Amino acid sequence: MANHFLETTKGQLIISCQALADEPLHSSFIMARMTKAAYEAGASAIRANSVVDVQAIMDTVPLPVIGLDKVDYPDAPIYITPTLKEMRGIAATGAAVVACDVTGRPRPNGEQLETIVATMRAEYSETLLMADTASLADVEESNRLGFDLVGTTMYGYTPATVGCNIADNDFDYLKKVLALSKVPVIAEGKIDSPEKAAAVLKLGCHSVVVGSSITRPQLIAKHYVDAIQVK
Repeated sequence: MANHFLETTKGQLIISCQALADEPLHSSFIMARMTKAAYEAGASAIRANSVVDVQAIMDTVPLPVIGLDKVDYPDAPIYITPTLKEMRGIAATGAAVVACDVTGRPRPNGEQLETIVATMRAEYSETLLMADTASLADVEESNRLGFDLVGTTMYGYTPATVGCNIADNDFDYLKKVLALSKVPVIAEGKIDSPEKAAAVLKLGCHSVVVGSSITRPQLIAKHYVDAIQVK
């Protein structure tokens, strides 16, 4: 499974098809149809949120899936597959990859990421683990824990990185991630143009994930509305 995912996605586009409960396209049926469109466009894989969405997507398209489960807990700031329960749930779907937050912040119920990783290795040895990181320290921790893939997913989405964009300073941060990571890097987060997607692959990323600028029409439409209203 690992080799298949890496071969399939090398130098390719992965499309994130997600809609949260408060968004207009929230529905496993709609996300499955969205992935059908992504498949027809040439996506190499899908990134998807929740067990039901992952299952619906895997029933619809013959593409590997990076699965995650966004769950809010009152005692922790992280939400991307935050506990062992969610990790197991996504892995049990047969998703090729399980992604989780690796930003050094507290996990719910006092769980420790090192223990979660060890348990996942024992129970789902064929499943790849992807670290959604926000800093170089996070990348170092991902190296230490033995994650199979490093994503820049959280860069710009944590308190310490608010306002940051992966394209800033000629992709300076991404270049540092590529130099530091011991495993393939998947560029993700605020990649909102074909030019940026092509650029990160040229720099050496294994693949690139694009979501909002393709699959969230309420945000896409707002760019037009805002541009028209500019005086």
